[in-house]
Amino acid sequence: MKTEFVRPLPASDVTMWGEIEPVTRPRKSKPEGNREALCVPAPSQWYPASERPADRSSGFHGDRHSSPPSDRSGDGLGDRSGDGLGDCPGDLLAMIEAVAVSESPVKSQQLGEPDLTLGERRALLLQQYRTKPLVFLERYQAHLKPEHLGAFSHLSDDCRVQHYGQEVRRRASSQTSKTRVKNQRYAALRALQQEGQYFSEEQMRLREPLLYEQYIGQYLSEEELVKRSEELLQGGTGGLADLLINSYQERLLQNRLLEQQEREDAAQEETEDEEEEEEDDDEARGPEGPEWEPSAEEKALLRDEFVSQMHRRFLEGKDKDFNYSEVDENPDYDNLDIVSRDAEERYFDEDDDDEEEEEEEAAME
Repeated sequence: MKTEFVRPLPASDVTMWGEIEPVTRPRKSKPEGNREALCVPAPSQWYPASERPADRSSGFHGDRHSSPPSDRSGDGLGDRSGDGLGDCPGDLLAMIEAVAVSESPVKSQQLGEPDLTLGERRALLLQQYRTKPLVFLERYQAHLKPEHLGAFSHLSDDCRVQHYGQEVRRRASSQTSKTRVKNQRYAALRALQQEGQYFSEEQMRLREPLLYEQYIGQYLSEEELVKRSEELLQGGTGGLADLLINSYQERLLQNRLLEQQEREDAAQEETEDEEEEEEDDDEARGPEGPEWEPSAEEKALLRDEFVSQMHRRFLEGKDKDFNYSEVDENPDYDNLDIVSRDAEERYFDEDDDDEEEEEEEAAME
């Protein structure tokens, strides 16, 4: 019987069960400069022959020369000596770091298993990116920014890369627009604060009577109520017309307060638990239980909280009678530095006027 001998395959050609098969280099479309995709080290011409470092295995076929040395101590990404990211391009480094520091799970873990360290998360993410970049993009695209998409330039012809790239850019554009609107409204708020009328106590009371009553109105003394009425009369000419207007506005305000109170009571009655808690509180306090009377310091804190909530409502677009299009679409509110500088100039102008008045009074004496 003739015995046949089979020549064994090289060890490098054998894939053990459970191992990841060697990754073939994908076709690249218009690479940026000399940078290789998927963390492939840079070409050898980046180094003079005398300064060329020793070859290191990169896990990919082809060029094995190291990338040019660079000091990454100031890039905020920490030490890369142990996670295989030392030779990666900047956009890939930033992308891996953005996903690593997020709360997105990168691996299935058993209950009670210790959490992965940041370095372990980086290494796992890099491995996932190298083996299945499309799956990586689909799984983690919610954490990516447009500047990270260069890491998928070698797959730019793939429709899935194009789709998720559009999603990343759209989300970034939407976030930029929201931030711009917030900044513009904040600039408008500061301008209205300086103007003094829109955020005066009386105007805020007219806009949100129930909120005002909860934080301020119910704790006003008789003298404070009389003082408020006198201030309202002093705001006009003091004639019968102003008195009638103020009386009419006060009646409208009370009706609005009553409507808001009824809506709030109806919302509370929908929850049975809240009703039971209220009944328990009433029984504990008794029919003639003492009412809480805040101190002067507590009243000041309540007033500050009321003003803060009114500012927040304005920034969130909840002032129904305010035309937000005049702010959101107004380029004058784009630069917060201009608003700050104008406020500072007015502040110093007022100081100069006060000093001039004091000097004039001193000269007259």
